[in-house]
Amino acid sequence: MLLRFLERVQLRDLDRTRRWIAEEERRESERLRGIAARPPQPDWLIELGLNGRRAVYVHVSGCHMAGKRSRGVGRDNARRALNEDVDACPHCRPDTALGVLD
Repeated sequence: MLLRFLERVQLRDLDRTRRWIAEEERRESERLRGIAARPPQPDWLIELGLNGRRAVYVHVSGCHMAGKRSRGVGRDNARRALNEDVDACPHCRPDTALGVLD
C-alpha cells in the first residue's frame, strides 16, 4: 500500500512538471512571436528638445547618446534636418554617414 501511495504522489508531481513545461513553452513561443512582429529599427533618429517640438540632434540608429525623446526617421528626413541646422550627434556622426558635412 505504501508503494501505491508513492506512485500516486510521483504521478501527481509528474503531471505538475508537465504543466510547468507546457506553460514555459507557451511563454517562449509568445516571446518569439513578439520579437518576430517588431517593426524594423529605423536607420536614423531625431532627438527632440524638452518641449518636444524643436529637433536637437540627429543620430544614427543605435547611438548610445540618443535620448528618450528620439523618434525614427528616414534618410531624406535626417539629411533635411542636418541641412536645416539641426546638430549632428558628436558621438555617432550621422553627418558623415549621410555625406552632409559643413
